Amino acid sequence: MQINSKQDRALSQLVGAALGVVLLVLFLVVILTSVVLVGPTHITEWVSAKSKNVASTTVAPTLWTPPSLSQLPSDQASEQIRYGRELIVNTSTYLGPKGSVMSISNGMNCQNCHLDAGTKIFGNNYSAVASTYPKFRARSGAEETIEKRVNDCLERSLNGMVLADESHEMRAIVAYIKWVGGSVPKGTSPYGAGLIEIPFLDREANSANGKVIYEQKCTICHGKNGEGLLRSDSTGYQYPPVWGNNSYNIGAGLYRLSRFAGYVKANMPLGATFDQPQLTDEEAWDVAAYVNSLPRPQKDLRADWPDISKKPIDHPFGPYADNFSESQHKLGPYKPIAASKKIRGYN
Repeated sequence: MQINSKQDRALSQLVGAALGVVLLVLFLVVILTSVVLVGPTHITEWVSAKSKNVASTTVAPTLWTPPSLSQLPSDQASEQIRYGRELIVNTSTYLGPKGSVMSISNGMNCQNCHLDAGTKIFGNNYSAVASTYPKFRARSGAEETIEKRVNDCLERSLNGMVLADESHEMRAIVAYIKWVGGSVPKGTSPYGAGLIEIPFLDREANSANGKVIYEQKCTICHGKNGEGLLRSDSTGYQYPPVWGNNSYNIGAGLYRLSRFAGYVKANMPLGATFDQPQLTDEEAWDVAAYVNSLPRPQKDLRADWPDISKKPIDHPFGPYADNFSESQHKLGPYKPIAASKKIRGYN
């Protein structure tokens, strides 16, 4: 009986130790899973679940918080930042067709694309600009400064001309952008920067469906013919034109369907947010296809993407480093193109 008792105690200790190891492993699995689930690769899943009002296993990361103008003191540097913000909000007043400083743009304002003066979460904000520039951009095949990025927007989204790097206006815009992203660590991009990425459809985007959506949900602000709504003093747009001579040209980022779809999904119609959208993914893709199917200013893009293998999947102009058609690159379906790029080792 004594021998059996010792054997029982030994067996009990062995079982207890094994159970402890199992519990430790399970604990580590839970912790590691939680860490992964708050990572950026699961942002789209969390947003999608949130927008559909269903339970999600993911946990939202901490949102970037923009600074407040009330934090600025009354000094010369702060006045430059305030002027930079004013140029973003009322670009056309200063730089538009009737601009008080010069006439170099189409009447749209930077804020028409960079919402809330570039501070709205997933509203194409400026949070990651100061932290990531200068940086190499495949579109130009060169390292770009913040000034170059600003001028790209002026030339493409505002279909205009560049500002001199040392001009009073450029220095103010850059000062404002750096202030907006001043709390973001160098080399990082916070949660809420830029635009959301919505899943690819299993079909091509349908402009006919998009027209119906546009007529139902977009004409009240952007007009039946995409003409936008001018301010009462005609110095700029309260709501921007989305096609036609005064809209963004074919070189703008929003001319890529994924960028337009992500933009409207999180921000349109007026009042929508990334976690309370008013459009489904399908509606966002289709309205993007409709708007970008309509006439707009042209731009010479021959110098863009010197390494064609780096072109985004939805870049709408060839040549390409694959055998998919220009039409499929423009409208989808994109999943086969993405799979092909992955097989060939392209980013």
